[in-house]
Amino acid sequence: MKICIGVPGTMKVAAMTQQWEHDIAVDQICESVQLADKLGYHRAMLGEHFIVPKEHIPLSGDYYFHGAVALAWVAGCTSNIRLTSSVIVLPLQSPIVQAKAAATIDKLSNGRFEPIYGVGWLKEEYDMLNVDFHNRGRMFEEYIQVMQTLWTEDDPSFEGQFVTVKNAGFAPKPVQKNGVPVWFGGDAPAVIRRVGKYANGWSPFQTPPEKFPEAMEIIKSQPEYDGRDIGIFFALEMLNVGAHHEIKGDTRSKGAWDANKIIDQCHWLSELGVTETIVPIPPIDSFDAYKERLQWVAEEIMPKVAGL
Repeated sequence: MKICIGVPGTMKVAAMTQQWEHDIAVDQICESVQLADKLGYHRAMLGEHFIVPKEHIPLSGDYYFHGAVALAWVAGCTSNIRLTSSVIVLPLQSPIVQAKAAATIDKLSNGRFEPIYGVGWLKEEYDMLNVDFHNRGRMFEEYIQVMQTLWTEDDPSFEGQFVTVKNAGFAPKPVQKNGVPVWFGGDAPAVIRRVGKYANGWSPFQTPPEKFPEAMEIIKSQPEYDGRDIGIFFALEMLNVGAHHEIKGDTRSKGAWDANKIIDQCHWLSELGVTETIVPIPPIDSFDAYKERLQWVAEEIMPKVAGL
């Protein structure tokens, strides 16, 4: 089981963040990812929204960094930790622009970028960006196709409903072989099928953990599935988050200082097919306490779940 971190201070979702995160400075964000990098955490992850309608701000907040820009900055602060969006809403921007951003981060980080892409749920955000919300699934699939074409082909050419590429060059290519590895976030049947067709991993949101094995069977039954390893990322704190960021109050999402409890939870997740997680943070009141928590998890949890 690989242990990841959510980059603190990069969003203000009521069900997922604490007050101390809202108060930390930019240099403390850098310090936190540097410490996680030193301690051997697997990924540094952060979310993204471009604009949030006022009625959603009480639960979702309106404080989000641009995912690609922020992760490029995190890359400059670190040396080994992988860099992951959770999630970038793919249809909201041109896939050519996003392919360039991903290839750039991957090049500058020496092959550490591994984004999670999704179709999103916030229709008003689509409306304000003048993107057709109802076409987002078809756009997503075509965008992935054109991005993978740009990342891997020396003479890229693509003709689709939404995107055309011809007589063009695209460089630099990603450092990672076969282009940037992509993960998909979400729970709809179409998302599950797309994971099997294109992705290296799945990040469920509202799917109950007990349903993960069933979903993985569907993923691997797709005709396009080629036998590649497909991971599952799931953070227990997501059990506390509703589809529109409502607070569910699920006690399994609560952080604890009980190492045996956390290790048991990691075993449970592993049995359901989960390969990566975030250990929930119990209530703390300062950045210094957060650093102590990172150290404690690295010493008391990570060595004991590494073989799962």
